[in-house]
Amino acid sequence: MAYKITEECISCGACEPECKNEAITEGKEIYIIDPAKCTECIGWFESSKCVEVCPVDSCVSDPAHKETREQLLNKWKKLNPGKTPAST
Repeated sequence: MAYKITEECISCGACEPECKNEAITEGKEIYIIDPAKCTECIGWFESSKCVEVCPVDSCVSDPAHKETREQLLNKWKKLNPGKTPAST
């Protein structure tokens, strides 16, 4: 499933440059993750980078956007046509 950023976000910006799918953007008060672009870093890395770098643990799984690993990889392939995934 895609990730979301909770209200605990301190708007430090650590997560934004880590997202290779450009799913994270700065909102009015906190950063926001676009679920249509979030692949949990599947296709790029073995683990979710936003989760790793967030100093307040505000990047969490979004139960409203449940997806299988296969669905996330297919989304990655649509977002990155012609590229080969680094992780599967």
